[in-house]
Amino acid sequence: MLWATLLAIIFAPVYRRFLERFPEWRNLAALSTVIVVVVLVLIPVGIVIASLVDQGGELYQRVQAGEINLAHPLQQLKAALPDWAASISGRLAGIDLSALKERLSSLVVPAGQQLAGHAINIGQLTLEFVASLLVMLYLLFFLLRDGEDLSARIRDALPLRPSQTAEILDAFTLAVRGTIKGIVLVALIQGALGGLIFWLLGLTAPLLAGALMALVSLLPVLGSALIWVPAALYLLVAGAVTKGLILLAFGTFVIGLADNFLRPILVGQSIQMPSYVVLLATLGGLATFGANGFVIGPLVAAMFLTTWHIYAGSKERQKVRE
Repeated sequence: MLWATLLAIIFAPVYRRFLERFPEWRNLAALSTVIVVVVLVLIPVGIVIASLVDQGGELYQRVQAGEINLAHPLQQLKAALPDWAASISGRLAGIDLSALKERLSSLVVPAGQQLAGHAINIGQLTLEFVASLLVMLYLLFFLLRDGEDLSARIRDALPLRPSQTAEILDAFTLAVRGTIKGIVLVALIQGALGGLIFWLLGLTAPLLAGALMALVSLLPVLGSALIWVPAALYLLVAGAVTKGLILLAFGTFVIGLADNFLRPILVGQSIQMPSYVVLLATLGGLATFGANGFVIGPLVAAMFLTTWHIYAGSKERQKVRE
């Protein structure tokens, strides 16, 4: 229901375009829009998920076979440090490099096992997933076809003045489009750029790295640097200095700046919230609602701010009257 509603709001302009061509065929216009959603959204997402599972299993096998050795760069880093620096770093937080190496390996191996296990679970959950997908597409069809009537009923049912009702519903629509365009689309672009540079440098699992960058890019302020900075440092310590410097430069001047340039262009005036509010709303949404929280969190925050604005405006008007 959530994603059917979000997709209906996002693709409503596409539905209206079809309706202009087929004014007497609302069912055909809605069906055509659903087909567009399947082709542009669902099929690419399915291909990416299948590729991620494949690369995750491959990464797990390479770690198990010893092709990827996390201990080697740590040994090089320890050897490169002077005796005084090594002793100080060890005393600062009680760091045990050998224990750290074992810890890193223990984190990577279960993650790979989990990804490999999902490859089996996907087959078991296919029926449930397909059923949920069909229900979503079914709801999407009717939300597109009857969206204007439903919107009118909601406007009539809300116990607010028409101007306040319009402000709340418009804020909700703008927040949905702003969240998808300004957060999800920017995250996808950053993930694509990250996967591209990993592929060009010949690094392991570029699609998986790009997906992780897209995922962490959903968090404002922190962003994709949580992935490419450790990867670049790993390359530098491992002796691949040129690749490490290229990744640092690309991450800083291309991936990092993409957020600063693209987000204002894509969002515009759609979602007027400070970055710290978006960050807290996203983290709170993820903690409360799981994966869907990266959309629900900013939406709840936007609706709260809109309601607050309406309430504050009413208080100001009441003071003027008094």
